[in-house]
Amino acid sequence: MSVTYDDSVGVEVSSDSFWEVGNYKRTVKRIDDGHRLCSDLMNCLHERARIEKAYAQQLTEWARRWRQLVEKGPQYGTLEKAWVAVTSEAEGVSELHLQVKAALMNEDFEKVKNWQKEAFHKQMMGGFKETKEAEDGFRKAQKPWAKKLKEVEAAKKAYHTACKEEKLAISRENNSKVDPSLNPEQLKKLQDKVEKCKQDVLKTREKYEKALKELDQGTPQYMENMEQVFEQCQQFEEKRLRFFREVLLEVQKHLDLSNVASYRNTYCDLEQSIKAADAVEDLRWFRANHGPGMSMNWPQFEEWSADMNRTLSRREKKKTTDGVTLTGINQTGDQALQNKPSSVSSFEKTQSYPADWSDDEANNPFSSSDANGDSNPFEEDAASGTGAEARVRALYDYEGQEHDELSLKAGDELTKIEDEDEQGWCKGRLDDGRVGLYPANYVEAIQ
Repeated sequence: MSVTYDDSVGVEVSSDSFWEVGNYKRTVKRIDDGHRLCSDLMNCLHERARIEKAYAQQLTEWARRWRQLVEKGPQYGTLEKAWVAVTSEAEGVSELHLQVKAALMNEDFEKVKNWQKEAFHKQMMGGFKETKEAEDGFRKAQKPWAKKLKEVEAAKKAYHTACKEEKLAISRENNSKVDPSLNPEQLKKLQDKVEKCKQDVLKTREKYEKALKELDQGTPQYMENMEQVFEQCQQFEEKRLRFFREVLLEVQKHLDLSNVASYRNTYCDLEQSIKAADAVEDLRWFRANHGPGMSMNWPQFEEWSADMNRTLSRREKKKTTDGVTLTGINQTGDQALQNKPSSVSSFEKTQSYPADWSDDEANNPFSSSDANGDSNPFEEDAASGTGAEARVRALYDYEGQEHDELSLKAGDELTKIEDEDEQGWCKGRLDDGRVGLYPANYVEAIQ
């Protein structure tokens, strides 16, 4: 009996199937990956917590700095309150982000850490107990089938070799029939060789089919055992997946400030504060406190009195007292507005005006080129120069943010060499000779 043989049958086709010997290792590796993913999630939460903390600190620093600048700046009235409300919003949001940071670390981070510790048990020789159990389970389930598979592979190889030998013997026999140089004895040997190869093919084929049949009979049990171990790994992984989903939902709740009542209230309060700003009210207040609506102690005739030690000029009174008590004044028109309660503004605290006046054009801010719009009479006098040097002392710590800023510690003394500019900065010189800018409201004059 002759068997047709195809060379392509002997080419092995690689497979990536789970059922191939050793391919269960990807399932085992997933257990180790689960432990690593727990560590990755903890690192992720830790980094986000650091970001939340840094953002909260920056908001607080920004709010404190600008609150001081606004309160000591020229803005006044209801708009000043609205501006300050913006810094209050930052302080409120800063507190909420600190709460987010605390929740991420104290709740979410610790939850993952504890679960990882409970789910994965390290061995003395390295690796995890769960990984070894899965590895042993798969190896035990696959061992009998793998042994039979090895026998099948050997039988297949023997059968294919026999087929090749048979094909070669038949080819030689056919060639010998047309070769007159061969004697009958040689032809007989070639025929015997063909017959022997045919017998070998039949024997190896029978052995190959028998081994394959035994392998097929053992395959259902092999699949059942592998499925059982695989299902145990699936259950372990399902716990991790469900746990991660639960943790991420908790993280979402902690990060979502839109559902926090205090967060919504912060912006409701901010909106109300801004909408409460009233330009008309602010202009009325400024008119009453710094404009034509102010009271005036108009000059009146005064009799000489022997009881008076001396008469102070208006200039001297200005130098000896911070304020002037006005008496005997009849208020009319806008002057009556002073009796109406009004908001207290930092503008009133920081601005000062000379008590004397002059008809000299040089002292009139609305004369000459100023009247043509070449300069703003409400800006600080640029002709005042840098001012006299003065010793000052730092009230708070300040870390310079730019290369031209000085870093100060509370209690440090330095020399102010330029007065405060319109942005609230002064130029100073430290005792070691370094020169730079610093916030004007961070220092006090040394008496």
